[in-house]
Amino acid sequence: MADFSDLIVQIGDFGFFQKRLLVLCSLPLIPFSFVLVGVVFLGKTPDHWCAIPEAKRLRRECDWTEAEVREVTIPRSEASFSRCNRFRLNLTHETCDELEKMLASNKTPVTPCDGGWVFDKNYSTIVSEFSLVCERSWLADLNQVAMACGLFVGAFITGYLSDRFGRKPCFIAFMFCLGLAGLGVMLSPWYPLLLAFRFLQGFLEKGAWTSCYVLLFEFFSSNNRKLVSMVCRSFFSIGMMILPGLAYLVPSWKTLQLIMTLPWFLFIPYYWMIAESPRWLFSQRRKSEAMRIVADIAKCNGRSLPQNLQEMTPLETKKEQHTLSFLDLFRTRAIRRNTLILVYAWQVSLMILTVGPHSFPTVKGLPSFRLRRFSSSIVFYGLVLRLGITGDNHFLDSFISAAVELPTGLIFYLLVDRIGRRSLLALTNLIAGLACLAAPFISSELSWLKKAVVFIGRLAVATTLETLSFANTELYPTTLRNLGVCVCSSACDAGVIVAPLLLYRLTTLRQELPFYVYGALAVINCGSVTLLPEMKGVALPETIEDMENLRRKPNQSKEANDSMT
Repeated sequence: MADFSDLIVQIGDFGFFQKRLLVLCSLPLIPFSFVLVGVVFLGKTPDHWCAIPEAKRLRRECDWTEAEVREVTIPRSEASFSRCNRFRLNLTHETCDELEKMLASNKTPVTPCDGGWVFDKNYSTIVSEFSLVCERSWLADLNQVAMACGLFVGAFITGYLSDRFGRKPCFIAFMFCLGLAGLGVMLSPWYPLLLAFRFLQGFLEKGAWTSCYVLLFEFFSSNNRKLVSMVCRSFFSIGMMILPGLAYLVPSWKTLQLIMTLPWFLFIPYYWMIAESPRWLFSQRRKSEAMRIVADIAKCNGRSLPQNLQEMTPLETKKEQHTLSFLDLFRTRAIRRNTLILVYAWQVSLMILTVGPHSFPTVKGLPSFRLRRFSSSIVFYGLVLRLGITGDNHFLDSFISAAVELPTGLIFYLLVDRIGRRSLLALTNLIAGLACLAAPFISSELSWLKKAVVFIGRLAVATTLETLSFANTELYPTTLRNLGVCVCSSACDAGVIVAPLLLYRLTTLRQELPFYVYGALAVINCGSVTLLPEMKGVALPETIEDMENLRRKPNQSKEANDSMT
């Protein structure tokens, strides 16, 4: 609705009302990051070894310390104790001297742990809580897979709910339920129940995040929408930088989970503090409610309502005549083209970010891709990359990795309006693709150059994701906006699962092959995104008809001209 775009400029498109709303709706991005990447610490596998039932007796009768008992009963694997095997000894009858002689002979047979495990007591995790190690280690991978499945399913349901019942009630309800689901994770006495709550967290996270982002997006004109995206990205990165500090100070996973969960209940007062999107209210023919919010915006921004207000707001007459559904994302030519291109772009970008050039195994100081463990080879959404900069300091590595994300928002902010959405997407995809293609050919002796290519590629693809999220919101009408963002971004949830499996298959053929494939996919993506309509300076479309007409009209709007004057 160009009418509303004109109206928002006249009542203030970046006044106190919008600035206050921007801060309020950005704050939840901090706990959002906790939910998405908290598994890095909650699901970390601590040091462990076989539990020995007779350990107490040996310490008492042989006057051994716990470490000495371990030396006698647990074989060493390289520089550390074996995690999944113990010596096969008859500890009931053999004396202390006999045990020491058997160990010295170096011929003692080993057997898998059959009495459980002992974990490092310095901190606890979900892995130690439910003994998800050795032959049970695959169960630990389900922790993040369950959440990815929740995100994927939530994309098709929560997006529809937000477009049907409103951004504000869904946003607040999903945040409150996220708090309940977080408590469920902490209090779960059984691992399958914990996985069920992790699925709910993913389901609710998808709905809460997209409802928040779309709600905020619809209060701004085209000239200021990029600021929304940059601020949201910055708050998310800040949350990721806070999380390692919390995890370092709180060694208990249950206490850490509680700390990450309680902030969700602080957002309940948002019911009285934030307003529903007038764009959505107009699209639902709820004109009186929308006009009250418009009056509040004007008053808060120190503006007066335009005298021709009634002439500017016949917006409800453009209400879609049928009940909107998932099929509307493919119903018309323009919408269908946008949906297919965006789904492909999300999928490729997340695949590259999770297992792209930063995982190249020959770069000294960078992590190698460990195929045997799904959860240890990727960190959800690629937002926390284990750079290996500080050696074994997992907390500092995660902090530095999160800090590297901060420039992404600034790069996006400086370029998105200067060169346009399409050009920025094409450029960043090209850089990411070239980084994937170049990394295998750089000699390991030039590690500085390889690392530089890795970081440039990573920033490029992270900027691609930022621009995708922004463009995705602009490329759907108000009546489909939340559903469109949810469904297209759900491709990244599938990418998190598909990328490691594809990587495994490709590396069995040739180690460098994944980078050639991902590089080629990014180059193809570079070309496909140029088929999207350019939304620079264009008012947000309100109906499917508006979206169809974008190609028929010049890519300029009265909103852009008015906002500059």
